[in-house]
Amino acid sequence: MADHSAPAIRLTGLRKSFGAVEAVAGIGLEIADGEFFSMLGPSGSGKTTVLRMIAGFDLPSAGTVELGDRDVTRLAPFERDVNTVFQDYALFPHLSVQQNVEYGLRVRGVPRGERRERTEQALASVRLEGFGDRRPAAMSGGQRQRVALARALVNRPKVLLLDEPLGALDLKLREQMQVELKAIQREVGITFVFVTHDQDEALTMSDRVAVFDAGRIAQVGTPEQVYERPASPFVAGFVGTSNLFTGDAARTVFGRAGTFSVRPEKIEIGPAGVPGTVAEVIYAGPVTRYVVDLDAGNRVVVVAPNRHSGAALVERAHRVHLSWRDEHVVEIPTSAKETADA
Repeated sequence: MADHSAPAIRLTGLRKSFGAVEAVAGIGLEIADGEFFSMLGPSGSGKTTVLRMIAGFDLPSAGTVELGDRDVTRLAPFERDVNTVFQDYALFPHLSVQQNVEYGLRVRGVPRGERRERTEQALASVRLEGFGDRRPAAMSGGQRQRVALARALVNRPKVLLLDEPLGALDLKLREQMQVELKAIQREVGITFVFVTHDQDEALTMSDRVAVFDAGRIAQVGTPEQVYERPASPFVAGFVGTSNLFTGDAARTVFGRAGTFSVRPEKIEIGPAGVPGTVAEVIYAGPVTRYVVDLDAGNRVVVVAPNRHSGAALVERAHRVHLSWRDEHVVEIPTSAKETADA
């Protein structure tokens, strides 16, 4: 009997080496049943390799992969209750949408009537009712992405793995699909594991995020926790833009040594505060970004909403004062190595 208290995915001591390169360096992680979980990190950080080990495409050099209460570490991909959606969708161009979605069911020998019923349900879940007779070439990028998603969902996996599936879409369509993917995940209720290098995607869709750095997990938490309370300088710099104060600048501004972070949108330009000079003014539609060289010695970015049309709040080369609330200052822990290097 299945243990319903078990997480959907449990990774223990997971390692993967390619020759002398250790791509994944001892990952331990639990992902809850029904969770939308994102693995976020730059290229080469190990996130896709972890996804491939969960799927069974790569075998770990050490450690275990459990799905539910079952150790699947050495099982083939087709023996695992998971499906994967890739960035290139991998649709068959000569088959209709209906045929693409039901392909896996046909391979498994599912009877025709059941195949059609389940395919129609899967297409309905991604809002593509009535598209069954179309060919992929006659559909938009967003529609093809949803066909690939329906093809994965039709097999009713316990876990759906998504390897940067929105990377080929333009910005507006990608933002639309972020909202749709989260809504679909809520409706179908299965575990989604989403790999991306785009922090906006991870923050928008996820229940929790794991930030990867050099084969290790730097932080796991809700989007708010990861953004508002970064656990390391790497997380602070990778997840959004962060102004870091260290060394003499930290001592001058905060009165003590350490590493401190203040997000650009938390800073206000006003009559009093930390003095500096505006080095650059960048108009970006909804907001204006100000690059300010502080007298304390470091450069910071300030983001101000454009509530009124017209000229910028201040111009380049103007003297300004910056202020923020105490609760928006985050003291960031540093490793022993980082402390020694500082």
